[in-house]
Amino acid sequence: MRYAVIGVALALAVGVRLWRRRRTQPGGYRLAAIGQVGGVTGLVAEREIRERFRSRMFKVGTGIVLLVVVAAIVIPVLRKGQHSHQQIGVVGTLPAQARATILAAGASLGIGLTLVPEASTAAAEQDLKAGRVHLVVVDGRRLIVDRAISATDTSAPTLLVRLVATQIGLQNALEAAGLPPDRAAALTHPPPLPVTSMQPARTRGTAQVTAIYGLILLYVLLTQYGTWIMMGVVEEKSSRVVEVLLSTMKPAQLLAGKVIGIGTVALAQASVLVALALILAKAVGSDLLHGSAPLEVMSLAVWLVLGYAFYCWVYAAGGALADRQEHLQTLAFPLQIPILFGYITSITALGSANPSTLIHVLAYLPPTAPFAMSALVADGAVTWWQFVLSAALTLVSTVLVARLAATIYRRAVLRTGARVRVRDVLSRAAA
Repeated sequence: MRYAVIGVALALAVGVRLWRRRRTQPGGYRLAAIGQVGGVTGLVAEREIRERFRSRMFKVGTGIVLLVVVAAIVIPVLRKGQHSHQQIGVVGTLPAQARATILAAGASLGIGLTLVPEASTAAAEQDLKAGRVHLVVVDGRRLIVDRAISATDTSAPTLLVRLVATQIGLQNALEAAGLPPDRAAALTHPPPLPVTSMQPARTRGTAQVTAIYGLILLYVLLTQYGTWIMMGVVEEKSSRVVEVLLSTMKPAQLLAGKVIGIGTVALAQASVLVALALILAKAVGSDLLHGSAPLEVMSLAVWLVLGYAFYCWVYAAGGALADRQEHLQTLAFPLQIPILFGYITSITALGSANPSTLIHVLAYLPPTAPFAMSALVADGAVTWWQFVLSAALTLVSTVLVARLAATIYRRAVLRTGARVRVRDVLSRAAA
């Protein structure tokens, strides 16, 4: 796994090196095809792509997100390796039946165990502090751990301690009641009752895990790309660059070019993140993305595009209402409320056998549909026509929001000197 991580790091370093060399070459960022096909709007999109890739904020932000993805995949693998095999110190005598009980407890949790003899209790405690053993059994009568166990701790080592304590304690109690040791050991591990089912099992665990990480990525990307659009609009407005641009094109063309350009950068960044996650997970043997549900992945991809298409216009209109960078935080927070509400509610609903009515309602409201519908798909609580209906409602709403945003942008982008209110712009439009 170490060599796999080093290989991925080298690949990233080579990619950055080639990217910098390409940047220094003449026309390294020239995207002529976009400008030729899209006309004025394409030229604006080309400019946005070039500026975003050159900006320090994009480089730093992408680097941080990549590091988070690497940590999210590598750290669980390292911790899994630590917990997959543990040493248990044994002080004094430990009957064969108790040894078998301890080994069976580890096998039931998927943890390999090695029983290590200790010379004394003091020596065992030193090994506990040094981390050489994870648990000490003293004369088969009591257990010693390094740190007290929390009632809410459900990690594998903690579950092992609880299981060993329960089963060894039960076995000792049965022997104290007069049962032979072999009979007590047999009663400690009774055969389970047969379980019959009326319906086949719902194999939704993989889809729910995929949905959790997908919703987190969806939330981060939507808020990040929306903020980019707001910042781009405010930068042009505060520097009066927009006045020069609008002398050669229509406001709708300028706004559409910014949305398309930033959307292209967003798609490129998201593709790099997903590709890195898949390659690294395969290289280090992580099961984080193992067996990811294809239907849920497709759903998240669709709603990432639809969510961006809806919110990009909202954030662009919000940026036109601001006059300085100081206004961004005040304007961005109200726009992020439906995103945050949809994200929290959908994460909570994942895994529910019967999603609440609220989730079903949110799945048809465009501001929250990207999150709620993805959660319903993961829970298997939605049909194909409901998915299509929600997507259609979002598309129609996107067209309406785009027209409203274009009106606000056209009438507010040239107004400087003070923060513009929405009602003032709309009342002016009505007049």
